Formats: sequence, structure tokens, C-alpha cells
Amino acid sequence: MTSDDAPHPDLDATGLKCPLPVLKIRKRLAPLRAGQTLRVWTDDPAALLDVPHFCAEHGHSVVVSDDSRFPRQTWLIRKGA
Repeated sequence: MTSDDAPHPDLDATGLKCPLPVLKIRKRLAPLRAGQTLRVWTDDPAALLDVPHFCAEHGHSVVVSDDSRFPRQTWLIRKGA
């Protein structure tokens, strides 16, 4: 298994309120290479706006945004260049 085939890391940011989920996401994305993904769980309603905004501002992509179990959201974020 190459490092590109390795499963993506996870971040459980449930219970954290704005701006902590985004700050934790930024910290977890930092060591990843461009194209790698991070799976995140949040339950702060503000994350529905904050996470996509953060990704757009910093060149990352939201691959998956699932709020079907609201208030818990699941995100898959691909690190940008």
C-alpha cells in the first residue's frame, strides 16, 4: 500500500463551537499533501457555513458534505495545492 492509498485521517470536532472546528481542520490539513483528504465530523450549526467558506478561502475542496443526521455533519475535505 502506498501513502496515496492510505485511508484518510479523521477529525472528530463534535462538541466544538465556532471557530474551533475550522481551526482544528486547518491544523489537521497542514501536514497533508495536496490531494489528500481529511474526514471530519462536526455538530456546530455554524459549521454548515464556516467549513465551506474556509475551504473556498484556502483552496481546499469539500468532496462530501452530509448533514442527513443533523445536527451532526460529516465532511470529506481534499487539501488544495
